[in-house]
Parts: sequence; C-alpha cells; structure tokens
Amino acid sequence: MTKPVRILILGTGGMAANHAENFAKIKGVTLVGGVDTRPEQLKTFCAKHKIPNAFATLDAALAWGEFDAVTNVTPDAAHYATTMPVLAAGKHILCEKPLATSEAQAQAMADAAAKAGIINMVNLSYRNVAALQKAAQMVAAGAIGEVRHFEASYLQSWLTQPAWGHWDRESQWLWRLSTQHGSKGVLGDVGIHILDFATFIAGQKVEELSARLATFAKAPGDKIGEYPLDANDSAVLHLRLANGALGTVGATRFASGHLNDLRLRIYGTLGGLEVQWERNTSALRACLAPDLESAKWADVDCPVLGTIYERFIAAIRGEGIADPDFARGAALQKMLDRAEQSAAQSGVSLTV
Repeated sequence: MTKPVRILILGTGGMAANHAENFAKIKGVTLVGGVDTRPEQLKTFCAKHKIPNAFATLDAALAWGEFDAVTNVTPDAAHYATTMPVLAAGKHILCEKPLATSEAQAQAMADAAAKAGIINMVNLSYRNVAALQKAAQMVAAGAIGEVRHFEASYLQSWLTQPAWGHWDRESQWLWRLSTQHGSKGVLGDVGIHILDFATFIAGQKVEELSARLATFAKAPGDKIGEYPLDANDSAVLHLRLANGALGTVGATRFASGHLNDLRLRIYGTLGGLEVQWERNTSALRACLAPDLESAKWADVDCPVLGTIYERFIAAIRGEGIADPDFARGAALQKMLDRAEQSAAQSGVSLTV
C-alpha cells in the first residue's frame, strides 16, 4: 500500500506553482495547506491548486500541524527563518535553493536537520538531468580514471535578448539585479547550480577557490525605479579539488544566443566526458578506451530520472535516499561565500 504524504506549501509565488503541480501528480500525495503573508495571493493559489487550508503565518500552520512535510518556496533570504521552526517541529522538508544566504545559516540548518532526523532536501533542479547523473556514475566507477581537469559554464542571455521577458521593466527580472532586493547576482542565482553540476560529477570536495565577479552598467545611474542594479552579472571561479585536479566554473547573463545552457567538460587519466543541458535536453558524450588514440567521441545513453519531488516523497516513504540534502546545500553555500570573499579581495585564492 502506498504511504500517504500530506504536503504544506510554504510561500505561494511563481515557483510554488511548479511544486504544487508536481506534487499533485504523485500517487498518495495530498496538498493540504498553503502559507503566505499576502491574503489575496494565498487565496488565489489555494483555489487554483485545490488546497483546503490557508494560513497567514507559519506559526498558525505549525499549530495546526496536520501535515507530514513542507516544501519551502519562500524568497532566498527567508529560507533560514522559515525552515528552522519546521525542523523543530520534526516535519520533513524540501527547501528551494540556495539553502540560505550565508554559510553560517546554511550550516545551522544542516545541523538542525541532522539532529531532527527528518528527510531534508534542497531543490537543485539540475540534479534531475539524466546526463549529469550518468556522468557522475561513470566518474565514480573509474571510467575516466583520475580526474585531472574540468571546465563548466552556465550560460544565460536574458540581459541581451528578451526571450523570457524584458529585464529592464519586469520586476521578476529586476529584483535579480539588485542586492537591496535580496539578489546575490548570477553567482547566487545560477552559480550554485553550475558549482553543484561540476563538483557532483567530479565526485571531489573543493579544497581551494578564487573568483572574479563583474557588474556591468545597464541603465543610466545603474538604477531603474527602486531597483539599484548592483548585483553581479558574470562570475568566473578557479577551483582546486581534493585530489589536486584543477577546473574553471563560469556563469553569466550576457551569453548571447544561449537561453539557459549548462555545459561541463571533464578529463581524467583514462578518458573524458562532455555533459550538456541545452533547450531542456541533456546529452552525454565520452571518449574512452579503445578510442583515445583516434580521439573518437561517442554518445552515451542516459536513463530518464524521477523529479526532485518524486525523490523527496520516495525518501519519506523509505524507498530512496535524500539527495541532495541540507549538508550538500551548506557545502555549496560555503563555496559561494568563499567566492564572494575572494572577489572582494581581487581574486585571492581561499581555502574552502
């Protein structure tokens, strides 16, 4: 018999609809409550997704308590304050990325989750990419030997083409360009994804990194209305892994011609892999023995994976593992903090 799981959705903004729709597709999962401080937004969201209970505060929802797990879709800066009470209540939780906005808060969340003994996961959505998972399995199995070098990039172009909308007049984009509105720039928004993409596949801990961040002039006075455009637009990091391998990780919103593309090339003593996610499709190519001498690359079949939502529910039911968990989220936040610190010191190399 399928174990029923009742979900509370914390935050009802744009991304929350994606959570609601995906959880509603899973057999035995029921959306039982929504939480938001904006009454009209909350009412509309709950009506659309047929959620029977609406709460103006998290405290009210926790006092009610008729749910098994929480999916936290609040703004980045609210993750810590809203997650800690959930952990104290012993409820399973899936939190949007980044886990927090500082290393200290992220580590406190990871420690509290471990102490609570509940299922805890962070929504690093590109973990669902089939080619990423297959590449990680191949590296772990020794298919390319010892990792020696890699280069990874997250390429977006929404500052040069309006494929997703007009960044200079739509608030859903403008806030991402303003530190005063909670943005950590391209580093915090998508840099976390490409860092996870590269280091998860490499299977190595990052020992040292250096970073450069750039913010470009985009409007007169670098401000549009109430939005100072001061968040970073491009980021480049140099990493040294635990085994001494070196690599570069880049992210930008000025990659003209690329809507939302992730790439990784990783090389070892026995071969190399190329991983791509472009136009919502993943691909994996490999150059392995006996084709090294002729430098022949071949496509690799990659099985389709379950979504993060399916894996979260499976973990609650004891049918899978909670990965990526809060500990991984905290490790990534530590890298992001070191990158900001390095950039503030003109790219000095720092231990992670």
